[in-house]
Amino acid sequence: MICNFTYNTPTKLYFGKDCIKDLPAELGKHGKNVLLTYGGGSIKKMGLYDKVKALLKDFCLFELSGIEPNPKYDPSVLDGARLCKEHRIDVILSVGGGSVLDCSKAIAACACYDGEGWDLISGKVKAKAALPIVDIITLAATGSEYDMGCVISNTAINDKRGYLDELLYPAASFLDPEYTYSVNKWQTACGTADAINHVLEQFFAKPHSLFNDGIMISALRSLMTNVKIALEKPDDYAARSELMYVCAWGCNGILSNGAGYSGWPMHSIEHALSAYFDITHGAGLAIITPRWMKEILSEKTVERFVTLGTELFGFDKDLPDPEMAEQVIQAFYEFFASIGIPMQLGELGVKAETIDEMADHILEYDSTNEPWMFAPLDKAALIRILEASM
Repeated sequence: MICNFTYNTPTKLYFGKDCIKDLPAELGKHGKNVLLTYGGGSIKKMGLYDKVKALLKDFCLFELSGIEPNPKYDPSVLDGARLCKEHRIDVILSVGGGSVLDCSKAIAACACYDGEGWDLISGKVKAKAALPIVDIITLAATGSEYDMGCVISNTAINDKRGYLDELLYPAASFLDPEYTYSVNKWQTACGTADAINHVLEQFFAKPHSLFNDGIMISALRSLMTNVKIALEKPDDYAARSELMYVCAWGCNGILSNGAGYSGWPMHSIEHALSAYFDITHGAGLAIITPRWMKEILSEKTVERFVTLGTELFGFDKDLPDPEMAEQVIQAFYEFFASIGIPMQLGELGVKAETIDEMADHILEYDSTNEPWMFAPLDKAALIRILEASM
């Protein structure tokens, strides 16, 4: 069954080799004062920084560097908003992975707001305006290049929030798979795990349809196949291009149009983990995924596991449903381990003594226990998932 929905994705995608040749024309639509945002030194090492500077020789560039994974409200978002106001920035150019772009989205909204920016990010206040954003993506992972969301950490209060607003869609995104060749094995694996989880969060929903299921099964198959190729041969254009393309579709709504909404419980759990321990997002999701699956397995949910078992993994259709489900859970566990992700939270520095506090935090800030959700999780369930993941 296809439920009612309204869908609009205003972002213009440029995909493929040398697509950034069109960057000046795209930026020029918005003005000449540009805030260039990026992370560490990777874009300089690969020569992308110099290429961008050369392409934008006729623009007035200001820079915000040092944006970290799990981007921080303080200092990065606050510093970026300040620069935008001081220099009358017309457009933000994000060059890097999803963390840089997420930070840039928050900056875009906070730069047009005179109050406390965290009020926007936390949902206390609705933004009335945001600066336009253009991005060049260098890591296949979050899908931020094609959606209206960002995730920002506020370390002062151990909070990590997903911030959604239609004003945050990038005006244009440039996706050249060659810029992901230099991504190391860890980030390649974690980025893919993030994208896989994006698909699973939307797959475990009711109602659902054959059409949506088919798209998501294909997306999972592509991600799981191509990440192993990319890990062995980092400059395999075919593998990197599929990873980049599929990741871009992870959160923009197309996978779940007309379907039910799960509430994205695994992300809610992982946001608390990253807020408290600053772990790599995709790694946290990989560890949580099979434990969450085991927790929510029931007569109500088993059909979703059976579809994954038969359509994705090719398991014997005659297997009893509970056995099929257990094999699916084990298959995901073994897959994530096979691409180099440690499957215990303790290996990432998470402390068991914080589990009770994190469970309370999840319920307060990212409720997982709403009756409309596909598989609601109360505090006891959250604690079981986190303890099993340690």
